[in-house]
Amino acid sequence: MSPSQSIQNSLPHDISLKIASSLQVFDVCSLGSCSRFWRELCGSDCVWEPLCKDRWPALDFDKDSSFFQYRNFELDQEIVSNLKGWRALYINKHNEIAEKAALVMNFVEDALAFESIEVGRYLKAIEFMKSMQFGFKDVQMFFLKRKHNVLLNLVGLHYSIIWLDVPSIYIMEALHSNEITKRQVCVQWWKLGRWCRGFRLRDELCSRSVSLEDLVASNEEVLRVLHRGAIHEVLRVQISAVKPTSTSWSHQVAQNVNK
Repeated sequence: MSPSQSIQNSLPHDISLKIASSLQVFDVCSLGSCSRFWRELCGSDCVWEPLCKDRWPALDFDKDSSFFQYRNFELDQEIVSNLKGWRALYINKHNEIAEKAALVMNFVEDALAFESIEVGRYLKAIEFMKSMQFGFKDVQMFFLKRKHNVLLNLVGLHYSIIWLDVPSIYIMEALHSNEITKRQVCVQWWKLGRWCRGFRLRDELCSRSVSLEDLVASNEEVLRVLHRGAIHEVLRVQISAVKPTSTSWSHQVAQNVNK
């Protein structure tokens, strides 16, 4: 008898269900691959319904005869024929979100010129995310990843703060878990020159290099500039990644300072 069969035989059904219901999606899928018992239990609606509602809390899910739908979205019939109920809904919705996330990522990548992006296109990417109704868990899964350009991290971060109004503690946890807290971006903006004694002074360049962690914790000035974009006295805003310095060079500087 396998360990999973031994466990399932010793556990009441309600306890097994409680265990499965306490897991995240990837863990549910892993548990469901252990045996036929766990596969059937982990595929049940009572496990997948809260997973759906937790990941997409802003969506209204309604049960309609043999399939689910929300607003104008319907399950892909091929998926429905192989899976059932809430699990099918989750998989289909996840695939839909993945396709939309790819569109946003491609837009940002195409907009990058000389490793920077103009604020108009940056804000357009966030508008795309808003129209596609990304939830915070979608942002974590597709944008707050170390493998992506830091500007994609920034787009997801900004969207979560401004449009989703996610508490900073949860955003910080997401940054730490994906090891991107110390990644830095440089935001430059050009302000219209002031008038002095009948003459307009030269346009003023402001530049700030800030980590993703600092943007969440305290740097309201940069977020305000990013959110407003080029408007009124701000003529232009440009965002770029801050390239990491050499580790050996940083270590050498630290040694010199300590002497």
